[in-house]
Amino acid sequence: MAWLVLVISGLMETAWAIALDRSAGFSRLIPSVVFVVTLALSMAGLAYALRDIPVGTGYAVWVGIGAVGTAVVGMVALGESASLPRILCLLLVVAGVIGLKIFH
Repeated sequence: MAWLVLVISGLMETAWAIALDRSAGFSRLIPSVVFVVTLALSMAGLAYALRDIPVGTGYAVWVGIGAVGTAVVGMVALGESASLPRILCLLLVVAGVIGLKIFH
C-alpha cells in the first residue's frame, strides 16, 4: 500500500508543479488553489509512505515521478522541447526510480 500511495503522491507533485506555473505567481485563483490542495495531498502521501519505505528511497522515487511527470506534461501539453536527448535523460530517471523499487 505504501508504494501505491507514494506513486500517487508523485503524480500529485506533478499536479502542483504545473498548477504553480499556471498560477502566475499566485495571481490566478484557481491554479493557486489547485497548487495548495495538491501540494498538501502530495506531502501527506509522502509522509504516509515513509512510514514503511526508507526516506532515501521514498523521497528519490517521489521526486523522480514528479520530475518526469512534470517534464512530460511540459512536452506534451505546454509546448516544451521534446528532443531525443531530453527524452533519453527522462528515461534514465525512470530507470533509476525502477531500480530503487527493485533493490528496495
